[in-house]
Amino acid sequence: MYAAIYVVFAVLIVGGIFYFMSRIQAAFQTLFGKRVVECPETKAPAGVDVSAGRMALHTLMGKGDLRLKDCSRWPEREGCGQECLAQIAASPSDCLVRSILVRWYEGKECALCRKALTPINWTEHKPAFMDSERRTHEWSETAPEKLQETLASSTAICWNCHVAETFRRTHPGLVIDRPSRPS
Repeated sequence: MYAAIYVVFAVLIVGGIFYFMSRIQAAFQTLFGKRVVECPETKAPAGVDVSAGRMALHTLMGKGDLRLKDCSRWPEREGCGQECLAQIAASPSDCLVRSILVRWYEGKECALCRKALTPINWTEHKPAFMDSERRTHEWSETAPEKLQETLASSTAICWNCHVAETFRRTHPGLVIDRPSRPS
């Protein structure tokens, strides 16, 4: 009799823990990562980072309290009222840098090899971009507040072409360009 009560009690505790952990994970995934917002003060793009860990903890307690962990306008304007958080609260994933890049790459092909770009896998080979001077870059080299400007003046390239072009640029003496053979 007592064993059955203990089992039911254990199942309820484990279920409760799983429920709260899933809520924390969902909040953390929604809020983790760099974002681009319009600064209410300057009306210019600003790169911000939300304190996702703090938000996940507050979600567990049933109240959400968005705060910025970092902003491209800090430390000069660190005492601002953080009114830009309303943009993040309204649509947390739309201003996320990862989401913006996924939308930009969607349906594109590599400007160098002309292969279709596959959906982005952020843990493996990430696509890159080529600027107007035909230099390739990884997205981590671009400040979030410069993202829209960079997207407007760049072309999409695949990881393989980025690696090849980077090697060609950094080690020009080791690369021999051969004309392609007609088939």
